[in-house]
Order: sequence, then C-alpha cells, then structure tokens
Amino acid sequence: ARKDVVLTFVIDVSGSMDMENRLELVKDALWLLVEELRPSDRVGIVVYGSRARVVLEHTAVGENKRHILRAIDSLQPGGSTYAEEGLVTGYRLATEAFDPEATNRVILCSDGVANVGNTGHESILEQIRDYAERGIYLTTVGFGMGNYNDVLMEQLADDGDGFYAYVDTLQEAERVFVHDLTSTLQIIARDAKVQVEFNPSVVRSYRLIGYENRDVADEDFRDDEVDAGEIGAGHSVTALYEVKFHQDVPEYEVAMTVRVRYEDAESGEVTEVSRSTAWADFASTFRDASIRFQLDAVVAEYAEILRQSYWARD
Repeated sequence: ARKDVVLTFVIDVSGSMDMENRLELVKDALWLLVEELRPSDRVGIVVYGSRARVVLEHTAVGENKRHILRAIDSLQPGGSTYAEEGLVTGYRLATEAFDPEATNRVILCSDGVANVGNTGHESILEQIRDYAERGIYLTTVGFGMGNYNDVLMEQLADDGDGFYAYVDTLQEAERVFVHDLTSTLQIIARDAKVQVEFNPSVVRSYRLIGYENRDVADEDFRDDEVDAGEIGAGHSVTALYEVKFHQDVPEYEVAMTVRVRYEDAESGEVTEVSRSTAWADFASTFRDASIRFQLDAVVAEYAEILRQSYWARD
C-alpha cells in the first residue's frame, strides 16, 4: 500500500569502483530494484567520477523498464571521485521531478570515498539537511571493502532523513532492494526517539552498547525540533544495554520503562507510547533468553572485541 516513488540514483563510477563487488554489484542491485518497481514509479540516474552528469532523466517504469535497465548496464568506471558534484546534480534532478503526492528519494551508491571538490562533510551535509526538510530523502548504500568510508555514508543518510545499508553480496542486495523494498522506500515515522528509564532501586548500573553517534540528550526527548531517526514500514530497531542489578530485588518491582516518541509521516501528529518491564520479566540465565536475544548479544560482544572496547578486556 505504499505511495508511488520518484527515485534518483546517484552512482559513483570513479576508478575506485572498478571492482566486481563495487560498480558491477551496484548494477546488479539496481536491476533487482527496478524489477520490483511499479509502472507508475519514476527513475532518474546521475553518475559521477571526475565530473557529474545525468544519464537518465526521470522516466516512468511502465513501458520504459528496458530503457532504464539499459541505462544501468551502460555504466562504466573511471576518473576521480567528485562526490559533492554528484550529490548536487542528483538533488537538482530530484527537485525538477519532485512530486508532492509521491515518496521522493535520492539513492546514493558508492564506496564512500571522496577525493575531489569539497571532500569535508559540512558543505554536503548542510545541503542534504535542507533538501530533507523539503521532502527529498536520502538513502545511502555502501559497496566495497578496504578504503570504504563507512562513517561518511552513515552520516549522509542520517542528515538526509533516510537510512544507510551496506551491500557486499547479491544476496544482501536482494534483501535491501527486494524483500525490504517498501521499508527502504517509505518512511512511516519521522524523528523517532527511544528513551529507557532504569529504576535505580533495581538497576545498579547500565551502559548502551553502540549508537553513540545517535545519542539524544535526556532533556531533548520531548523536544520535537530535535532531529532523530526515521523508521520505514516494517523496519525494526534494536538497542542493547548491559545492566547490573542489585541483589535481592522484589520480583515484581519495575526495572525499567521504555518510551517511544515519533511523528507520523503522513499526519505530522506526534505520538508517545511507553511500556514498563518488571524484574520478573527477565530471563534468569543467558541460556533461558530467546534465541534472537542470544544472537544479538553475541554479535554485540564480538563487535566490542573488534573495536578493543574497555569493557571487552580479557
């Protein structure tokens, strides 16, 4: 039941993308995406290497699907990486094709490396924030290993009120662009924030694992002017906390209250919901916890080891 979409692909075709798991994988991924689009959806394509250029003006998928796929197949790598000009050109094309009744989204496909133009973040980020306020959102999809710039790609998506994905195989491309297509394209909750309040008589100490760059000050939780996360249809978001409990806690004492606050993407109405969890709701051992929780915990602990966290010593 999603809206029609106006998509503007901004594709890095610089020399650093000349690998099987970069530009060739981008082309395969975009084929998968176009095959899933509806006849009334529209697609435009911008590429950038040493300079940016428009490969395809916005075209309805309908009877033009083969034409769009041929444009994707024609992409060839070469040149340096003028990322700023690529994004500026992409947003200009997206503005010209803007449809207030549709979802308007720029999809950046790159290894995140920028070596020409203003390669610092701020000038690009400021423009992206401005376009997001006008209803043109940004999704960034990272390709490649080695010199891949994960931080830049995530920051761009964060400021563009979109989301970031990393694709290293065709199977992962299928997950992002086929199975999760609607959640990839359509936002249902804007500026979504989660706040967890621990009861100090139950929880002795706690720490959030990850999400450090998305932290919102406690006093800003109900400030609806503060930028937060965007959630697509069918998306789930997981935050992990490591906690230490006091001894001899009463079984039905409330341990924590979780609050979620978000703006409805359609109506603009702000909603806040909350749920409390008692000490008795926790599994008594790791083995008794759900398989989903066990997997998440192991992945988080492994990440802590990889980044040589203070908490993962020995």
